[in-house]
Amino acid sequence: MPFETDIKPLFRESDRQSMQRWFDLWSYDDVRDHAWDILERVEAGEMPCDEPWEEQKVQALGTWIEHGCPP
Repeated sequence: MPFETDIKPLFRESDRQSMQRWFDLWSYDDVRDHAWDILERVEAGEMPCDEPWEEQKVQALGTWIEHGCPP
């Protein structure tokens, strides 16, 4: 489950722009460094701010994290 093909596409341009002052959702290093916080927010339905993620997307992010955030 590589970042570029499986995780980065989960984040829309608008998601990236809204979080840009804290970290870049299209940057592997930034997402890896903040992975647990991002997962917590998407599980709570707080991120993205306009609509909660579908369960499939939340699970994909969680699985990626559980597997050590492969690049």
